Amino acid sequence: MRRFLDDLRPVVPLVALWAHGSLARGDYQPGRSDLDLIAVVETPLTGEQKDGLERLHQALDLPLSEHLHCSYLARDELSELAADHVTWAMEELFERPVTAVTRRELHEDALELYGPPPADLLPPVSDQELTDFIRADLREFWLVKTRDRRRWLRDVWVDLGLVTVARATVTLRDGRMITKREALDVLVQLGAPPRVVADIRARRYGLPHPPLSRFRRAKLARAFLRTRINQTLRTPGDAQAERLR
Repeated sequence: MRRFLDDLRPVVPLVALWAHGSLARGDYQPGRSDLDLIAVVETPLTGEQKDGLERLHQALDLPLSEHLHCSYLARDELSELAADHVTWAMEELFERPVTAVTRRELHEDALELYGPPPADLLPPVSDQELTDFIRADLREFWLVKTRDRRRWLRDVWVDLGLVTVARATVTLRDGRMITKREALDVLVQLGAPPRVVADIRARRYGLPHPPLSRFRRAKLARAFLRTRINQTLRTPGDAQAERLR
């Protein structure tokens, strides 16, 4: 992280650098977890700075560097929830928003690597903004993705889908943000298939895998997700979720 910070400062007008997610919340698994970072920059990045940023990330030849993800937010765009920001993730540069969930995580558990803390720069996310984002994400992204059976044969969709739904359920119900480790325990309480949960836990924490074929796992995971998401969204007026069932 020190090497990344040293290389980054000459390339962009850096104001602050923070880590969130597993690294900040005490659930980081080396080689399995991502390094989730947020950089605040003084001004929007120019084309030349974006090119330099891409070269920096591509040349970062360090252990775990392939897991490093970082979004770059201009100081004057910090309050815009829907704004797209330059992001390096999955070994490419593109643009995407920094979600209400990430922003709430930064206010609760950021690891401050450089510059002022999030509370000094980043506007807080209201409970309503957080709730609206989570419900929309479940309804417009995850529920839609369950229509395609084939994607659920892949580890990443099973792992992220079930963990996301468990974390969303707790936040909507109790207002709390939980770790992925806690989410696995919540999945059991929510009635997720035990062998699927054990499969996810084994992959994340290096444990023995239960006997479970990819095809059976896909069927169980997809069915649970569709049921759980619809139960979570079942409130008066949520007609969009009903149409997607």
